[in-house]
Amino acid sequence: MAVTYAAGLKTSRMQEVRDAIDAGAGAGKLEIGTTSMASVLATITLDDPASTVSGAVLTLAGVPVSDTSADATGTAAEARIRDSDDNDVVTGLTVGTSGTDIVLDSVSITAGQQVTINSGTITHG
Repeated sequence: MAVTYAAGLKTSRMQEVRDAIDAGAGAGKLEIGTTSMASVLATITLDDPASTVSGAVLTLAGVPVSDTSADATGTAAEARIRDSDDNDVVTGLTVGTSGTDIVLDSVSITAGQQVTINSGTITHG
């Protein structure tokens, strides 16, 4: 049987995620990587505050947003969100051009190119 959380609890938990992303002296960041984050392809500084929460959904603020110069070449497969002190807050985010947690303009990334996030949402299960 699947676990079910009360709606108010889902909202509270997602607000805690938002607060954790914004912890530290600066803005949090989104890192786009290859499978299992073996290589970080692009790093994007998030707004501070990084997101809004409505019900069980956390939505990244300030998107579309870009990394103007990708760090490495590869196929984007996963993402993570870290606070300004480089602590992981959310890992295992799906990445693609539609129907994923993080929606990019392209999953094929070449070092030095611009990488644009078109949307980013995390939904409490």
